[in-house]
Amino acid sequence: MARPDQRAAVVGVHGSRHLAEHLMVAAGHDPGDFEFGQYDVTDPFRLLRDGTFDLMLIKYSPREPDIAYSRPLMFDGRAVFVGADHPLAALDSVSVEDVADYDAFARPGTFPPDVWDEVVPPRTPAGVPIRRVHPMTTIEAMVSILATTKAVHLSFQSLDAVLPPRVRVVPVRDLPAAPVRLAFPRDKALRPQAAAFVADAESSVAR
Repeated sequence: MARPDQRAAVVGVHGSRHLAEHLMVAAGHDPGDFEFGQYDVTDPFRLLRDGTFDLMLIKYSPREPDIAYSRPLMFDGRAVFVGADHPLAALDSVSVEDVADYDAFARPGTFPPDVWDEVVPPRTPAGVPIRRVHPMTTIEAMVSILATTKAVHLSFQSLDAVLPPRVRVVPVRDLPAAPVRLAFPRDKALRPQAAAFVADAESSVAR
């Protein structure tokens, strides 16, 4: 039986794991040497805090005092998710000002408020309020709302990989791409595989 420090490091992701796999390959690591788990957006850091995850792939820099972050390792372009029949669905790209015409999603559970304000801004750059009203729980529930209403969800282009055809992913041209980082417990030593991945990932973007 393998000792706890010999098991594969577990990386928490939301939706698709392809961004994490891309970072692993760029850092010289084999994604097959890691395990992956899905985190719940209503309580995103629970599995990192309880030791289920060694690392998490996150966007931005949540102000969580017990969690540390790598430097930005890549950037994920912004997009809006809409139903296939939505007025914005056929466009090549949109402005966030266009998105404000439709109801968006509210912050889920204990998701960090400062990060949700980056994901779904309370106002557009022109000062128009974004109506954050729909409940955000799971990807499946979000898809159902998008497919049956005129709701919109401001999110990231990378999630195109996990969404069904009845949802369109339209790039948002006037929101900056989100920095992607690895998160890990601040006061707990990382196991060697996880620590090596963080160090090598940071080195790969510094070159």
